[in-house]
Amino acid sequence: MCMEKVQANIRINELRSLLEEASMRYYVANAPVLSDYEFDMLLKELEALEKEYPEYVTPDSPTQKVGSDLAKSGTQPGKEFQQYPHRYPMLSLGNTYDIPDVEAFAERAAKGIGNAFTFSCELKFDGTAICLTYKDGKLFRALTRGDGTVGDDVTENVRHISNIPQRLSVPFGFFATKEKPYPWPDEFEIRGEIYMPWAAFDRLNEERTRDEEQPFANPRNAASGSLKLIDSKAVANRGLECTLYHMLGDDLPFATHDEALNAAESWGLPVSDMRKICRSIEDIDGFIGYWDIERKNLPFATDGIVIKVNELPYQEELGYTAKFPRWAVAYKFKAEQALTKLLSIDYQVGRTGAVTPVANLEPVQLSGTVVKRASLHNEEQMRIHDIHIGDYVYVEKGGEIIPKITGVELSKRSSDVILPHFPETCPDCGTALIKDDEEAKAFCPNVNGCPTQIKGRLVHFLSRKAMNVIAGDATIDQLFNKALVWNVADFYELTKEHLLTLEGWKERSAERFLKSLQDSKKVSFDHVLYALGIRYVGEATAKSIARHFGNIDAIAAASVEELLKVEDVGLVIAESVHEFFSDGSNMEIIGRLKAAGLKFEIEDAPAKLSNVLDGKTIVISGNFSISRDEMKSLIVAHGGRNSGSISGKTAFLLAGDKPGPEKLKKAESLGVKVIDENTFNEIIGI
Repeated sequence: MCMEKVQANIRINELRSLLEEASMRYYVANAPVLSDYEFDMLLKELEALEKEYPEYVTPDSPTQKVGSDLAKSGTQPGKEFQQYPHRYPMLSLGNTYDIPDVEAFAERAAKGIGNAFTFSCELKFDGTAICLTYKDGKLFRALTRGDGTVGDDVTENVRHISNIPQRLSVPFGFFATKEKPYPWPDEFEIRGEIYMPWAAFDRLNEERTRDEEQPFANPRNAASGSLKLIDSKAVANRGLECTLYHMLGDDLPFATHDEALNAAESWGLPVSDMRKICRSIEDIDGFIGYWDIERKNLPFATDGIVIKVNELPYQEELGYTAKFPRWAVAYKFKAEQALTKLLSIDYQVGRTGAVTPVANLEPVQLSGTVVKRASLHNEEQMRIHDIHIGDYVYVEKGGEIIPKITGVELSKRSSDVILPHFPETCPDCGTALIKDDEEAKAFCPNVNGCPTQIKGRLVHFLSRKAMNVIAGDATIDQLFNKALVWNVADFYELTKEHLLTLEGWKERSAERFLKSLQDSKKVSFDHVLYALGIRYVGEATAKSIARHFGNIDAIAAASVEELLKVEDVGLVIAESVHEFFSDGSNMEIIGRLKAAGLKFEIEDAPAKLSNVLDGKTIVISGNFSISRDEMKSLIVAHGGRNSGSISGKTAFLLAGDKPGPEKLKKAESLGVKVIDENTFNEIIGI
């Protein structure tokens, strides 16, 4: 084999590895490592190499298959959804960033059709793909794209998205007959995007930042992550919306794509009105140019324009490749970027002591918002970009990502710029910072003496997802500055007299705050555990730990090894929880909170019915005669432990009706026993 072919084969394998990892991060983990443009450029390079060396093309190459959002076993513990096949393959779209490529697409379509036709041009919403099936006018099933052949069933979650109708409406003026009692087909599919508007996205990331959780990179990832939430009711609070753009079914009574969408709109389905019928490449070019500017004023993220052959018979005639329809293409907008001056850098201390550099910028318009600040993440990122105060820096929302500095315009660097030095001591309390070898961030270790950390924990404790007390940062500042509150237990020793010493406080506001504190004593144990502010313990993890141990004393007495048995808890979290409860000052605060009447045990914990499953880790999959939560409670009641993923330590896989194929495959590969519900009932004696 010649050296040129050897090098090509090496590069092909390298590109496949990069693209597969990036695809998993994008579709499954919702944490992209490449921008859309970077991904597409790597894919084009791979396509070119495979075209030149066809002997290296394989069926599993990223050029030959659709990216998959199916939750693989072990990647999202506990996040399991039933999977169903798509009636029609759910493919991707070919992407381009150049008008000449759009012209080439139009020419290929014209050559293949040979008759006059039109194009339907519409905004490409930056969300996560969804396929809705309606039967007899009612929402029957909602599937994600999955791998294009099989998708995750997210129907219950989709029912909580406000603009998706559960039942179709009859359009005004429709006259029913015996032969035609309603205007829609008995069964049809309609596909579109679930997306998160900017306002909802900003609100969600503000909450996550306040709770020191990793913010979502962009609205698409936020939408995808929200759609896969375990608690379907929580989806309603995420502000998701939907737009639909493609109808499928047997013998649909439409001549064009546009007619089908107009009909869908008349039935109450959410269809975008930002589309246009174009008859020439000049029309298409004008539509693209208009929205490349106007998209910046939209209340949601859009990353391009989709151009489709409008006539449905011609779509069928043009057909499909293994991965794309030949009758449609997506023109992708390049990431919007702005150049602005870096004025200064603040170093912010969070409630867990993490110190984060934040760049203060000359205000600049970017993707519909005025950007004044951008995160620099950590010292390493500052060094990589060679950041200087006074530099002109590029800020972008790559793929509509939250503002980040992507580089420095060195040609504009003046002689008076200042090289910033990451502080060696806490900017608030002056304590020497520490940095874990495995973490990029620096931390202030003065947990109980650093004012910013203390106030951050106090704010977190009272927050809506924690104790839900009516108070804000200003109230905490007042209480802290007056030395009335130093730790969270102090809240429950406040009196009306204390509060009336604060500036601006009247009798009514004091009574309202005290009543809110009193009401917080009704908050469930898992929320109280979350409110304690244990590092790395978010809302979902707190719930898992609370359910596993049942009460605070059991958690406090647990070893790291015992904590690792909790679903979703890894070594970092287990060590953090163990360290928290090993601190005498934390236990003293918990003692005071107990005395104040807060809840420190699960009230609805299932009674222990037997020890027959003691020491056994069980994974469940599929549908049962009872709900999945009830089945999990039954396992715990007989001494067992639930897990979301199969490993060599799994005692058995409890498989109901239509279990997940990935779980069955994993169980078989590891030699894990699979039992049905009847066998399980025999084991526990019911």
